[in-house]
Amino acid sequence: MSNYNLSSFVMRRASNAALYGVASLVAFTLIAPLLVIIPMSFSGVQSFAFPPKGFSTQWYVNLFTNEAWYRGMFQSFGIGLVVTLFSLVLGTMAAQGLTKVKGFLNAATSSLLLSPMIIPAVVSGVGTYAVFLKWHLTGNYLGFILAHTALATPFVLTTVSASLKAFSKTLEYAAASCGATPTETFFLVTMPIISPGLASGALFAFMASFDEVVIASFLGGPDLKTLPVKMFNSVYVDSDPTLAAVSTVIIAITSIAIFMVMRFNRGRSSYAPA
Repeated sequence: MSNYNLSSFVMRRASNAALYGVASLVAFTLIAPLLVIIPMSFSGVQSFAFPPKGFSTQWYVNLFTNEAWYRGMFQSFGIGLVVTLFSLVLGTMAAQGLTKVKGFLNAATSSLLLSPMIIPAVVSGVGTYAVFLKWHLTGNYLGFILAHTALATPFVLTTVSASLKAFSKTLEYAAASCGATPTETFFLVTMPIISPGLASGALFAFMASFDEVVIASFLGGPDLKTLPVKMFNSVYVDSDPTLAAVSTVIIAITSIAIFMVMRFNRGRSSYAPA
């Protein structure tokens, strides 16, 4: 091996090692708070001390027996599922529509539809509250669903649009030439191919709704207080270690959901036509 090749090999290995080192440091910085929260959820005393003192599962028991906690959890899950369904329909329709327009109209429409992702949450919360208060949509499920759907739909639009860019229109033309209606073409041809984008969009939409706290604080009422709002209030009111148990459950559910979506998308990519 020549000196040039040896030097190039050493530099490449050194750059790879540096890259892996920086990536590992960033990953550890992001994961470290999770590694602290999980042990704290098994604390034997009512405090957030780390390392935890003692071992107990009482905070998990409290999560599923204390009405204020489990009611907020079920409300958040229910709202999140409905929002995910609506967002998938609206986001997919919008993505399909944007593929049929070009130029300025496409850019303007995309910017308008993606604006909920850009506008500060506090501004959206104040504006939503002012409008929904006149429409009597505060403190009820319909208001939450409408507001969260507006926030979650751009995530579906983004992922589905990315999938449609790799979608060949000739497949739709071929289906039409075989006598398929536009509806049949979408469900039998288009949707199976863009399903990875739909799965990713559904995950992002659900988490956008489930994790939303600012608008939920404005629209909530005595009988409708989502889990993120309850968690936010718990930090300042009573420092209940149940908050750590809730966080651990959310981490576990989110990790499982991400793993399932990744496996689904990888499986679809493996069977995708060349």
